[in-house]
Amino acid sequence: MNRKYLVAGLLSLVLVFSAGCGQKPAAAPNDPVTTTPEQVKDLEKVDKEVTPPVDKGDQTTPAKTGGTQAGQAENNNTETQEKKASIKLYYTDPDLMEVKDASKEISYTDEVNKYEKAFEGLQQSGDDQLVPLWDDSIKLTSVKFEEGALTLDIVKPDEANLGSGGELFAIEALRNTYFQFDEVKSIELLVEGKKIESLMGHVMLEHPMTR
Repeated sequence: MNRKYLVAGLLSLVLVFSAGCGQKPAAAPNDPVTTTPEQVKDLEKVDKEVTPPVDKGDQTTPAKTGGTQAGQAENNNTETQEKKASIKLYYTDPDLMEVKDASKEISYTDEVNKYEKAFEGLQQSGDDQLVPLWDDSIKLTSVKFEEGALTLDIVKPDEANLGSGGELFAIEALRNTYFQFDEVKSIELLVEGKKIESLMGHVMLEHPMTR
């Protein structure tokens, strides 16, 4: 009897073992998982939506400032653009008898340049009947203008000297030329930076000359 139960138990064990061996083994956890292309696209889409974009700094193209630059260029052109004015210049006749005036148009960039051009005009008339009293060998080295006071500094060689009548006319021509500008209240004439008693040795020179 005991043997019968023992045999029955063994048969039961054999059946259980056979049933266990007949089951399909589960996939090992390390087995690779096959993913379809459609699943890959879905995963990439989800990754883009979830992952925040990397901050690469402000890559916005700066706005062009062409308008401002054009305005500045226009202002610069306006500042350096030459102006024109008709002024009177003073000379003498070929016999050195009197002072004569003549109108001339000059071009200049600013007030100081206007005074420079006026001095150049005194040195050349372009007319045989109008003789300059300021020889072109006289060099204007500097011009300053401040609060109505005009200062002219010149270099004058001896050959530019005139007689007493010519010297008087030369000073008169200078005064008349520059005092036609309303803003000029006085004229200081220097020779090589110095105040001299007489321009050519005959007439006392005022420091400064006033209206």
